Amino acid sequence: MRHRFDKYFPWLFIGSDFLFAAFSIFALLSIFNATDLFKEVGLKEMLPLFFFWLSVSTLRKDYEIGRTEGFDKTLVHLTGTIFWFLGAAAVLWEPFHSPNFQLISIGLLGLGMFFFMGAFRIWIHIILRRYRAGGGNIRNAVILGKEGSSSRLVEILNVKKEFGVNFLGYFDDASDCEDTKGKIEDFFVQAPLLDLDFVYINADLDPFEVKRIIDFAEEHHIKPKLIPRASLQLGNNLSFSRYGDFFVVNINEIPLDNYFNSLLKRLFDLVFSSLVIVFILSWMVPLFGILIKMGSKGPVFFVQKRNGVGNKEFNCLKFRSMRANKNADTQQATKNDPRVTKFGAFLRKSSLDEMPQFLNVFMGDMSVIGPRPHTVPMNKTFQTKVERYNSRHKVKPGITGLAQIKGFRGEIDNPVQIRSRVKLDTFYVNNWSFMMDMSIIIETVQKVFFNQENAY
Repeated sequence: MRHRFDKYFPWLFIGSDFLFAAFSIFALLSIFNATDLFKEVGLKEMLPLFFFWLSVSTLRKDYEIGRTEGFDKTLVHLTGTIFWFLGAAAVLWEPFHSPNFQLISIGLLGLGMFFFMGAFRIWIHIILRRYRAGGGNIRNAVILGKEGSSSRLVEILNVKKEFGVNFLGYFDDASDCEDTKGKIEDFFVQAPLLDLDFVYINADLDPFEVKRIIDFAEEHHIKPKLIPRASLQLGNNLSFSRYGDFFVVNINEIPLDNYFNSLLKRLFDLVFSSLVIVFILSWMVPLFGILIKMGSKGPVFFVQKRNGVGNKEFNCLKFRSMRANKNADTQQATKNDPRVTKFGAFLRKSSLDEMPQFLNVFMGDMSVIGPRPHTVPMNKTFQTKVERYNSRHKVKPGITGLAQIKGFRGEIDNPVQIRSRVKLDTFYVNNWSFMMDMSIIIETVQKVFFNQENAY
């Protein structure tokens, strides 16, 4: 009964996913027809697109939604499917329906599919979680070896019911708690009677014993999973690299090390910065340039060396808000700073002085969201005073970030502020998701309009 779900769910997913994709394509192309992005695309012309989506989604096994995966994994996998779908559409479909290859229309189709199908698949993900939390699609599991991180795993499985893993007990030679079902040797006798799906093996067990358990599990169609030693259970993100038949553990792997994650973030940066440059900076630069020149002598832009990804230096752009001075690189702006011009005070209060950094984003030195870059002298100082400070340089610096929306922006006048910033920056780096970026953007807009306490 428990495995009937696995038999029918893929077909239910493929069917419902295809129907929603067909609706999405139909709705998007209807909108495009009305705006002349595509030339009179009827239902007959849409049929190949429906077939492309069904083929790509099925071949990529989109219906395989991991029990412990978050929404970000679902969206990342969807992004890959959309790229393959758009590639097929661009090569096999678009040239036959337009005299010219329309990159913009294909891109808009992909963007629309991402939002439509992203919402649908997250909804499916939520339904699966609730179904498992309610006792459906359950998998039975035992743990061999109670030492180290095993008890932590049990706590997680008991709390995260949406994982759908039913912990039956331990097998351990030393432990004798109420959850212990027997010694390691008893596992080989009892396992066939327990209807097991998973066996979690503590890596602290004897290597010969571990190999024996894995061989036994594979013979009895039980999935073996290894619990890493306690030294690796430090909140680090782990992945594996394969060198022929040899595996090594990659410690502190971050989400943006994944190609699709980094590509998704870069595409968003390019689209977002392009829109800002075309529709805002195109008139803001000449207008603000005149006002800045009227306020004091000097250039329109203030160009400052800052540390970016990999600690490499780049030229960070800002609207000049101060009178020319020799201490701009070493002395932070303070409240009622006499160097700040009247128009400069407005720029800093409204955060509009940062707007030219969208040019840095477009050029690839920065991202819309990320840890704020510090000046080179400040960076050198903080490296010696704050533990793991350089971990924030694993990703591109941002125009805004998690630390800024949590209130840590502006002047740094005590060690607590910089340590708090670094903690939040490190959390962002280790737990990045596209949805987190979207929430930071929304909260940044709210802060700009309603909370400027530390901006001066």
